Amino acid sequence: MAILANSLLINLSFLIPQPTGLSTYASNLLPYFKSLDPILLTSRSFPDYACYPVAGNLTADKGTRGHFNRLLWTQFQLPKLYRNLAARLLFSPITEAPLSVSCRTVVMFHDLIPLRFPRRFSPLTPYFRYYIPQVLRQSLHIVCNSEASARDLVDFYGIPARQITPIPLAHDPQHFRFLDLPTQNYFLYLGRTVPYKNLQRVIAALSAIPHSDAQLWVAGPPDPRYLPRLNQQIVNLGLAARVKFLGYVAYENLPVLINQAIALVFPSLWEGFGLPALEAMACGTPVITSNLSSLPEVTRDAALLVNPYEVGAIAQAMEMVATDTQLHQHLRGAGLQRAAEFSWAKTGEATAAILRRYLG
Repeated sequence: MAILANSLLINLSFLIPQPTGLSTYASNLLPYFKSLDPILLTSRSFPDYACYPVAGNLTADKGTRGHFNRLLWTQFQLPKLYRNLAARLLFSPITEAPLSVSCRTVVMFHDLIPLRFPRRFSPLTPYFRYYIPQVLRQSLHIVCNSEASARDLVDFYGIPARQITPIPLAHDPQHFRFLDLPTQNYFLYLGRTVPYKNLQRVIAALSAIPHSDAQLWVAGPPDPRYLPRLNQQIVNLGLAARVKFLGYVAYENLPVLINQAIALVFPSLWEGFGLPALEAMACGTPVITSNLSSLPEVTRDAALLVNPYEVGAIAQAMEMVATDTQLHQHLRGAGLQRAAEFSWAKTGEATAAILRRYLG
């Protein structure tokens, strides 16, 4: 590989085979970094870019061991690569970087979920309490995905606002789009089954809708820590025939699934951004979501905003969207209009401008 003067390194060591929000974010930014001649640190193939291969055992799909391997690699191997590749700047689409003064870094901060909703004995608690603050304070600049995340950086970590730039995420309008398909009799929940995503209250709300036989389809990788409790709740409420766990849904299958839902029900207790809400709006599917965190910022008046802690409020919104044709049509149009304001071009170009500033 030819070594470029003042190289930009992009840390993609975290990419996994089944794309998640982090992978979607990083992959969609790459075309807008092309003019910066970056070197990608990755175990995957990107034929149009200069790539430096890294081990494939650094990813979340390898479990806790994968995270631990990546942290070791980040601290001990990445600084050596930075020197050997004559790097001028390292961009990490996740909030990880070497704790080394010799590495000039710009990082992306997504959310503070593990501190807002800590799990007992979770390694993420010390990770966010001790490691992440050091990465942030050492970084030349921090990109984040919303004004809500920017406030968290200031309030939780004391990062100066001048060091932070909120840049919203986006969607692919060729993929997530209105397909004019008939609506089927199901509400859609899109995401993991961890408690802060609030699926347990969505299930309770389904049970509370009067005179309804609508189903709830849950799309996302099930978490074995929480699935038994959710299944027991479903049995207790008599919903076994009405709640369907789809598991991980491939990216190419999401548009049809979203388009045919009565609504996306996404009353998460906190989100750094909330991509499912944006993707549903782009499909013309009504969105029911939280009046907390970044979600009002993303949807504005194009969704029904509810208190996510109130089952009755979630149920009432679900009933309204299912029975009020005029409201359904209004939310469809408003969602399509709002989603059109987001683009990966805006996100990528704004991020590239920050990297260009620090490349000098």
